[in-house]
Amino acid sequence: MIIKPVNLYIVVPCYNEEAVLRETSKQLLALFEKMRADSLIDSLSRIVFVDDGSYDRTWELISGLAAEYDEIYGIKLAKNAGHQNALFAGLMTVKDSCECVISIDADLQDDINAIPEMISKFNSGCDVVYGVRSDRERDSFFKRFTAVGFYKLMRFLGVNIVYNHADYRLMSARALNALSQFSEVNMFLRGMVPLVGYKSDIVYYSRGERFAGESKYPLRKMLSFAFDGITSFSITPIRMISVIGTVSFLISVVMAVYTLVQKLTGHAGMGWASIMMSIWFIGGMILLSLGLIGEYIGKIYKEVKRRPRYIIEEVKF
Repeated sequence: MIIKPVNLYIVVPCYNEEAVLRETSKQLLALFEKMRADSLIDSLSRIVFVDDGSYDRTWELISGLAAEYDEIYGIKLAKNAGHQNALFAGLMTVKDSCECVISIDADLQDDINAIPEMISKFNSGCDVVYGVRSDRERDSFFKRFTAVGFYKLMRFLGVNIVYNHADYRLMSARALNALSQFSEVNMFLRGMVPLVGYKSDIVYYSRGERFAGESKYPLRKMLSFAFDGITSFSITPIRMISVIGTVSFLISVVMAVYTLVQKLTGHAGMGWASIMMSIWFIGGMILLSLGLIGEYIGKIYKEVKRRPRYIIEEVKF
């Protein structure tokens, strides 16, 4: 069976990536040349850089690369919309122009040499191919522990998420059209893509060090991203509050009966310590519960306003 070259687009979200952009484009262009020589992709395949409201020279570099190379396109968002929205903007912009799209970060940590294998699996009938890290040896103990804990927690809460997968994946045009029907404002693509339900497979790769620049996901952003993922795809924490509330109520009934018996038999003491501990415990649980419920209400607030997830300011083709 003869397989014709694939029309592939690679979408690369960028935020203040001037330090790595030239090297990223150099490596991707070299890969494109090799894949064209191997008849994996056709001459109309493109690399699309999405500038997510950068305040450095990222868009200037993208514009220059787009003018210099026919294979490179650029999309500039009007303001910083966040990694997930910037990636989604790129995917939705190109979904009708290609057969499949591969999303990858600009920092060169994801191994681009896994792309030919992704295309091979696409040619075998897969609509989604996940790039999955084969190990976490380069991570610090803290990052490895928190990452593993996050994936296990998501699974425990009932979220269908691919273990050790970030946003390095191939999606067919059909899968992208299905993804476009998801209208939520709170974007968590790692949880949304598996909901598409088409045939999928996995390609394993080793994640390298960042070529240059600084990570765009410090601890604060990673925690915020993880919490967004949990509250966007699972109502289990809300149900847990109900369970905890029920258990606390039953315990309070038992304690009320015990206190009454002690009072009637004349064995009741002052009880200051136990009262204060109870007040602090119950007060803390109430505040924690209100905060969690507030997080869900906040997401509902964002959804009902239906504000655009991103606004494109300029396109370089």
